[in-house]
Order: sequence, then C-alpha cells, then structure tokens
Amino acid sequence: MKKILVIEDNSDVRDNIVELLQLTGYEVIFAQDGIEGIEKAMAELPDLIICDIMMPRLDGFGTLRILSQKPQTNNIPFIFLTAKAEKSDFRTGMNLGADDYLVKPFDHNELLEVVETRLKKAERLDKTGDADLMYAKTLTDERKGQEELEKLARSKSHHYYRKKDLVFSEGEKPKRLYYINNGKVKTFRTNTYGKSFITGIHQARDFVGIQAVLKDRPYEESAAAIEDSEISFIPKEEFLELLNNNRDFMARFIKMLTSDIAEKEEQLISLAYNSIRKRVADALIKLNRQYQAAGDCKIDILREDLASIVGTTKESISRMLTDFKSENLIDVDSNGRITVLDEEHLALVPS
Repeated sequence: MKKILVIEDNSDVRDNIVELLQLTGYEVIFAQDGIEGIEKAMAELPDLIICDIMMPRLDGFGTLRILSQKPQTNNIPFIFLTAKAEKSDFRTGMNLGADDYLVKPFDHNELLEVVETRLKKAERLDKTGDADLMYAKTLTDERKGQEELEKLARSKSHHYYRKKDLVFSEGEKPKRLYYINNGKVKTFRTNTYGKSFITGIHQARDFVGIQAVLKDRPYEESAAAIEDSEISFIPKEEFLELLNNNRDFMARFIKMLTSDIAEKEEQLISLAYNSIRKRVADALIKLNRQYQAAGDCKIDILREDLASIVGTTKESISRMLTDFKSENLIDVDSNGRITVLDEEHLALVPS
C-alpha cells in the first residue's frame, strides 16, 4: 500500500483530501504546516507528498527546499497545492524541483489522476535505475558544486561590512567576486535623478557581482550591506579558472544565473502591471520567505529599501504597512521589524 503525506493547514481541505485518498486505498498521514510536515516526512518516508504553498511557520516552498536537500527525501514525488495559478508560483516551485501542481479548487478525479501518474512515474524510475542516476546527478549538481563554491570562499580573506556600507559601486570594473558568509546585501541601480531601485536582496551563501565578472564589464549596479555582514573576496582569475575547469561548479552557476534571470523578469512584470498595494504584498511575501530560510521570523529592512524594491515612495510604503497591519495581515514591532501573520491572504491582494 502506497503511503502519502498531506501537508495542509486548512482542516476542511486536508480532511477532504485525506478521506478521498484513504477511500481509494492509500495509506495517508498528514501535517498542519511545513515544520510538522518535514518531521513526518523524515520519520515516515512516504511514497508521495502533497503540500499546500501558503502555510504558517514554514510555507510549501521552504518545505520542499529543505526536503530536497536531504538524501532520504529528495527523490519523493512532490505535488504543490495552490489557491492561485500565478506564473511566478509555478516557476518558483519547478525551480525548486516540484513534480506537479494542483490549483484549488480541484475535483476528486483531477487529484487522483495526478497522484496516480506521479506514483507510476516514480515506480518506472525505480525499476529502470533512473532514480539512482537522477539522485547522483542531483548530488553532482548541487552538493559538489556548493562544496567547491564554499571551499573557494573559505580559502579567501573575509571582510566585514557594517549596515549601509558600500560593497561595490555601479561603473566600477570588477576585480573579484563577493561571497556572503553572513548577513544580507542589497544590489541596486540609481537613475540620473538619484533615485534608487533595488534589484535584489542576497543572503548567506549567495554570490554578488557574478554577471559583471562573467561579462568582464563594469558593474551595472551597486551593492551595499543591509545588515552587518561578513563577505569573502574571490579573485576574478581564480573564479574563472574554477568555472572553466570544474563541471560541477559550472552546473551550480548555470542554475544560479537561470534563477536570477527569472527573478528579474518577474520583477519587471510586477512593476509594469501590478498596483502598489499588490507590489508591496508580493515584496513582503518574498522577503518573509528569504528571512525564514535564514532562520529569522521578522523582516528587518529600512522603509526606503522596501520602497526601492517596490518602486514607490517611502510614504506609500508606510501607508501600505499601516493598512496591512489594520487588516491583521502583518505586525510591526516598536523597532519597525515586520512579521507576516497571514501570508495566504496577503498573496490574494488583487493586482
């Protein structure tokens, strides 16, 4: 009998899925959020996982990210449940390694067909040995590449930046690559009127300044610490030598660049078509996931930095945060740190 883990915080939805799968002949276990789901997955090693995206404590993306890094669970078929069929959700999930999606509301036949299809595919992979090959490839692309990356960074000098310190400036010629050991760094562009627009928030284990080094052109953006940070300097020549001579290292960087391009595209689409309220909501969700992945439950970011991410004024940010707080979607403490209370409804803010 196949064992399926259902991770869903909505008790009605969870009970319906569990009952349907049990009536169909599956053994079903369930969890109410991502943290409990990871514990159940590690203890039970199910044949398939069905997981909601918007959940308290740890969302579906974070759940998949953690399970995909563990040898015991990284090959378990993973199906996402989502209440919104947005392109960004699909891209994020597939980049993390999700096998399929179900958009709420879905009918019983649709659920059973997806479950059956994914279980059969997993069986075929086991029989042909392709699962072992896929596992080995994952280890090669991710673990070895990451190990080489961290080994290179550890061997270099570490430099410390205080909050707001500039790491590099737009227009400078790149002489090195920057690897964040601890802390967070923003990259941003400044127009002729002196207004800044944040292009990315980077945290521990991220590289900064990759594209300028690869293209051997001046930096097209600046970088600054948004909290006290420790950064390794990797000489450009050593980085390029390793990139050209180490397949695993190259595979890791291809994935990083692909993800960066997709993120930039999503950011431009949001600026072009979404309202300020929607852009603020999406920015808070994204930041919340980044901070949670780093072990932080509160978003600690300057209002002007949040305004630069969204592409609006500091005053508009303050208004939106006040509105979201009055709607019990977020909380803001006395130091200005933001806690997302209801990510699911925050994600449903209309465009």
